[in-house]
Amino acid sequence: MRKSSILILTLLLVASIFISGCVSDDTDENVTGEAPAITELNIGYQPSTHQIAYMTAYEKGWWQEDLAPYGIKKINEYQFPTGAPEMQAMMAGDLDVAYVGAAPAIKALSSGLDAKIIEPVQINGSSLVLRPENEYESPKDLKGLKIATFPPGTIQDTLLRDWLAKNGLDVEKDVTIIPMGPGDAVTAILAKQVDAVFLPHPSPTIIEEEGNGRTIVQSGEMSPNHACCVLLVSGKLIREHPDLVEQIVKTHIKATEYNTENIDEAAQIYSNKTTTDLETVKTSLEEWDGAWITDPALIENSTVEYANIQYELKYNEKNLTEEEIFDTSFYEATVKEE
Repeated sequence: MRKSSILILTLLLVASIFISGCVSDDTDENVTGEAPAITELNIGYQPSTHQIAYMTAYEKGWWQEDLAPYGIKKINEYQFPTGAPEMQAMMAGDLDVAYVGAAPAIKALSSGLDAKIIEPVQINGSSLVLRPENEYESPKDLKGLKIATFPPGTIQDTLLRDWLAKNGLDVEKDVTIIPMGPGDAVTAILAKQVDAVFLPHPSPTIIEEEGNGRTIVQSGEMSPNHACCVLLVSGKLIREHPDLVEQIVKTHIKATEYNTENIDEAAQIYSNKTTTDLETVKTSLEEWDGAWITDPALIENSTVEYANIQYELKYNEKNLTEEEIFDTSFYEATVKEE
């Protein structure tokens, strides 16, 4: 066959490939360098007054309205009892955004989770509640007792173990720490299966109002102004949709400021979302030592300290630096715009 005939056949074959659609068009990510559009966002959270900012933004439609200009048409929310299963879901790729404790976030990050903490949610806000029949004057009175708290690697577990150790108690020999979610822990102290619980609010108030215990130590006494819940975002979302992530920060800040200025309404939103008695929620928000915040600088040191504690507890094989944990650029960009 002559060279001219071969050339004609080759050109015809290439043309047929383009016509049949076997070659990507110029909208393909590899050609344009643009990330593929997303229309849904998966957000995880926990039923705690710590995370009312998420609930307020959802109930008022702010997530939907604020993120719509970025192509988001649907918010899929997923509720978790504690941070441990929430981080398992995020590591499996099922969550884009998580309202979660800083400690379980660190544990997941040290295990290879591609994500960053972009915002704080609140500080303090948990209480150690002891059954009424147990006397208490100092931490050493807890020797020999059973204490229920969130699973290993969570804020409550990390704080409790560190506080007990600093007060001369061997957490392996002197006390029995039992991992439980909030509902199971409330039931356990009611049934006298445990002597105490260390839980985020509103669970401590629920236990007290039912006459099954009294608060003996607030988490802020264990570690003043300690980081608690944070806003964690996947690395993929950060890299591919930074404008969307910045808007997530703005919406979170809006909801946080609204709750701070409208505490009774925030309590009502939480009550509606969780079916917890409204007056109990109001009492909890009066009694807790927590505060909703938005400035990452307020939690950076204590979050890095969690990483150190968890490494010492051998929860994590890798100790993380501040740069490996945080990306505060979105908050900084938001503040500059104000």
